[in-house]
Amino acid sequence: MPEALKHGKQPLNQSHLPIRERRYPDISGTILAFDFGEKRIGVAVGETLLSLAHPLLTIDAEENTAKFEQITSLLQEWQPALLIVGLPMTMDGDAHAMTALAQKFAQRLEGRFNLPVMMIDERLTSAEAAQSLREAGITGRAQKQHLDQVAAQTILQSYFDTYHSRS
Repeated sequence: MPEALKHGKQPLNQSHLPIRERRYPDISGTILAFDFGEKRIGVAVGETLLSLAHPLLTIDAEENTAKFEQITSLLQEWQPALLIVGLPMTMDGDAHAMTALAQKFAQRLEGRFNLPVMMIDERLTSAEAAQSLREAGITGRAQKQHLDQVAAQTILQSYFDTYHSRS
């Protein structure tokens, strides 16, 4: 029996589980989070030691090839232990068109980069990100370039608050 299972820990390889059900609470190191959108992908970064998320950048590219080139560069630079992808749902918790696209994106990340990927409910993250930007004095069109990465920050902070709360 693997050592992690003897101590009640979840195994790192959870490929037998649907991507929406995977959890990696014992992982440590750098984590990158993605707020997936068809046009833009917000990216945030955080470290499990501090359990703090920071907006990083927004990938704004038309072609998937260009998007994945930028993601490859980010992974080479940050060497993350885990990737988080926001899971869009309706307010009732039901799936919709973007849910399937985000899941496909998460599966592509996992398959292409051979890293563990986890999905986090992202309901209201864009509204929360817009509010944070307004509080920082960034309004209107100026929000557009920051909104997706701040939404990714909110997704990642939700992961930290749920699975890596500081003691």
